[in-house]
Amino acid sequence: MNHADKGNVKLISRLLIICALILLTLHLDAQVKRPPSSVNDPVIINTDSSGKELLNDTTKKVSTQVSVDTFNFKSSKNALDAPIHYHADDSMVIDVPSKKMFLYGKTSKIEYIDNVLTAPQIQFDQKTNLVTAFLTKDSLGKVVAYPTFTQGDFKSKMDTIQFSPKTLKGITKGTYTQQGEMFVYGERIKKISNDVFYAFRSRFTTCNLDTPHFAFVSKRIKLVNQKMAYSGMVHPEFEGVPIPIYLPFGIYPLQQGRHSGLLAPSFAASQQLGISLENLGYYKILSDNWDVVVRGTVYSYGSWTTDINPRYYKRYRYRGNFSVNLQRIKNSSPGDPDKSAKTFKVNWRHDADTKARPGVTFGAFVTAGSTRFNEQTPNNPNLNFQNQMTSSINYRKAWNDKPYVLTVAANHSQNSATRIIQLDLPQINFSVNTINPFRKKEPVGASKWYESIGIGFNSDVQNRSNFIDTAGNIPQQLKDNYTWGARHTVPLNVSLPAIGPFFVTPTIGYSEHWYQRKFQRVWNAANKTIDTLIRDGFYTARQMDFGLGANTRIFGMFGFNKSSKVQAIRHEIRPSISLNYTPNMNRKNYYNVQVDTIGNIGRYSFFENSFAGAFSENSAFRLGFSIDNNISMKVKNKKDTAEALKKINLLDGLSLTGNYDFFADSLNLSQLSLSARTNLFNKINITANALIDPYKSDSTGRRINRLVWKDRFGSLGDFTSGRISLQSSFRGGNKKNPGAPVMSPGYTNNVRTLDPSGRLLNEYEQEQLYMQNNPGEFVDFSIPWDINFNYSLLLSRIRRPGNNGTFIKGNQNIDWNASVSLTERWKLGINGVYNITEKDLGQLAISLSREMHCWQMTINIAPVGIYRYFTINISPKSGLLRDLKINRTRFFYDR
Repeated sequence: MNHADKGNVKLISRLLIICALILLTLHLDAQVKRPPSSVNDPVIINTDSSGKELLNDTTKKVSTQVSVDTFNFKSSKNALDAPIHYHADDSMVIDVPSKKMFLYGKTSKIEYIDNVLTAPQIQFDQKTNLVTAFLTKDSLGKVVAYPTFTQGDFKSKMDTIQFSPKTLKGITKGTYTQQGEMFVYGERIKKISNDVFYAFRSRFTTCNLDTPHFAFVSKRIKLVNQKMAYSGMVHPEFEGVPIPIYLPFGIYPLQQGRHSGLLAPSFAASQQLGISLENLGYYKILSDNWDVVVRGTVYSYGSWTTDINPRYYKRYRYRGNFSVNLQRIKNSSPGDPDKSAKTFKVNWRHDADTKARPGVTFGAFVTAGSTRFNEQTPNNPNLNFQNQMTSSINYRKAWNDKPYVLTVAANHSQNSATRIIQLDLPQINFSVNTINPFRKKEPVGASKWYESIGIGFNSDVQNRSNFIDTAGNIPQQLKDNYTWGARHTVPLNVSLPAIGPFFVTPTIGYSEHWYQRKFQRVWNAANKTIDTLIRDGFYTARQMDFGLGANTRIFGMFGFNKSSKVQAIRHEIRPSISLNYTPNMNRKNYYNVQVDTIGNIGRYSFFENSFAGAFSENSAFRLGFSIDNNISMKVKNKKDTAEALKKINLLDGLSLTGNYDFFADSLNLSQLSLSARTNLFNKINITANALIDPYKSDSTGRRINRLVWKDRFGSLGDFTSGRISLQSSFRGGNKKNPGAPVMSPGYTNNVRTLDPSGRLLNEYEQEQLYMQNNPGEFVDFSIPWDINFNYSLLLSRIRRPGNNGTFIKGNQNIDWNASVSLTERWKLGINGVYNITEKDLGQLAISLSREMHCWQMTINIAPVGIYRYFTINISPKSGLLRDLKINRTRFFYDR
């Protein structure tokens, strides 16, 4: 065969193919119809070299159109909605024939949309679109890592998982998941949608151990993520031991946040009222800003109480709550005549956020009710002895960039012993903060002394009335008892520059009082009594005072050798002195009147019973003095080499204060106040104060105008009264990093929302009060022992009966709070008050606590006192199961 032209044939064939392609392209281009140009098409205009447009026939307008190539294709029905991101810690193996991929490594990961799977071994099958993950064990059989799966707020840990990324359905084995405070375990869990799961052979518990201390077990459970769980027949088990108590079904709320529901009661027993079902209630959400709590208590002897507590809250604006308490207490035994008393109490508290309206604040605290409400309240010793109720509503406005402040208030006070109710409304206060009228707005150079002159203003106006709730005709009582008054003060001060080591401050004050009426006592010779005359009108009184003060600081130091442990002792003295003059401007407002049949004369002011108060009629020129001392030392610090010296306070303060009145006709020197304070070894706080009388007393105990130190040189005077107190606390264990107290769950279910005075408490104060009343439920098992104690000694000079001299009476008290860990999980606490002088144990309370990981047991006993009680409480720590508690409470009264 001839092959000479073989190469030429191939070349000719290629050329023919290329020519055919060129002809085909030109033919197709000729068949394309271009659209006409539009105003949006770019236009190309010919111009000459200077940029001028050419208007001859050679001008061409060319339209252009941009075309984009697109590809349309059909995706597979099995295709995923998003890419899968994967990561392998150790290695990745791809089996091409079987279309499988394997990821190995402790934290290998697959992410698909919001689904995250982490496991030590992951398998992806492309044929079935299934992802499978397993746990792995080491050579000793210990689990290296478990698969974990996260989707949104759903998290779980299991032995094995298999799911489809396309449908997000799957099945797991040996699965643990947490729903709020609840831990759920299922032998097998099947996911059928994003939020619905079915579990086989599952248990619910709040214990976070692999083998929980307690659980509720059911064969079949349906879970709706973060909302609710439903089960068939369910029974509890403790330490893996099933309890033969079965319920036909179970409903478990898993929803977090606010939701309405019943509030479980507790049982108690009282010697006075019988067996009680306490605090049975209902919580209802009315709106995003309102909710209400309704509670009630019933007693077997016929008594009952009701508490309705609406609450409101608007973020960044205000918050508050109301409380309406009704009670019917039957103070009699069965078969006796009915001695029931119906009483009520109303509370309101409102707090405005200061950021809502800068410069404006509004607050309200109202407590009012029946006079005998506190006395009748059961099982509350602190409230039973409280006979005062007070209320206050305040509005305050401060002007921006101006020194003005306006306060308007309405106050109420109620005494259950005297049954007198007093109303102060409105009470108005207007003040002008200190301003400097002579100070330049733009100071230049050194300021002059007169530029520091400051002046202010304060005005206080009050309206007051009262009535007796048992007297009847309350409106007429309010009208007859209505009074008003006002006080105005204008202080003036000058901040002078230091004169050497002294700081001098002169002051001038002006005060003016307005009165509604005059009171005058008149001796009635016929009846031999004192009558009172009241004249209504508008009356004023004025007073001025002048002052000059000076103070300085004096330092002294005594050094030691460098080899001495104590390097230096430092003494600081802070003396101050002041002169105050008050002229007599109110002698005309005083009068003399006979006060008895013997003819004794008393001197009184026309304005003695007024709100504003009466000025003194005597001139006064007083010299005030004060001296304070502080002693400290510096020692070598062996513990900290970086800081060579350490400061130790030997005496935090030792002060003496008093004044001398030059215008007084006798007893010019006032009583001297002596006080001292120190902290020994940073452990024991000691404070002491005393009043010393520099004048002698006669045989009857009356002061006479003779100084003590004239007879006893070096003596400041006779002791009048004083107090010494010591406070300290000690504890064992790690003092730098103590453990956190273990809190009993659901304490808010038993917390009183009122303090002993009836004031509504906020959440923090409620918690503190509950911790104080139930120390056994708030313990720190990491501290092996601790003790806190307070000791006080009160001394006072008392006149003997019959004016037969004086004697000093003392009173000593000690109170303590101590605890000791008997074992790692048992702790004993004790607190009490003991009067050493009277040898009287006023209060004694003992608590015993047992920490049981997810449960806690507390026992509180008060065996001494008028009110005695004991409580036993066993409850889960989780607030979700706080109603599943065992509570036993008994109260005893010994009146």
